[in-house]
Amino acid sequence: MTRWPTEKHFTSWLTLAPHNKISGGRLLSSRTQPSANRAAAILRLAVMNAGRTQTALGAFYRRLAFRINKAKAITATARKLAILVYRTLKDGLVYVDPGAAAYDTQHRTHVGRRLRQRAGNLGFGLIDLSTGEVVEGSVS
Repeated sequence: MTRWPTEKHFTSWLTLAPHNKISGGRLLSSRTQPSANRAAAILRLAVMNAGRTQTALGAFYRRLAFRINKAKAITATARKLAILVYRTLKDGLVYVDPGAAAYDTQHRTHVGRRLRQRAGNLGFGLIDLSTGEVVEGSVS
């Protein structure tokens, strides 16, 4: 793994990182390059199967596939999986999957925090519909 200094170099070699075309400081397009890299193909196949499991990667894939199309979600999740593989092989990371429920809970708290912050910036408050009380939270 010494061939790739960072995980970004590794994902770029796998052609799982976006290739940004920039002209005049403006992003013209952002796509991953086509490749016949077998390691990237194996990671994509692993992600297609992980999408049907109750793991954090499966929940990440399903959330992205709902928002963007499935092909882009497969590539994005394969990149995330490639980073985990790189860290495991290079640094000896022991990956413990938190599960889909933990991932969904974490995502829900992040969305709630962003929503409270945005409502506060616009001068609004949030009300919990189940209890009817004003939702208090730290707006940073």
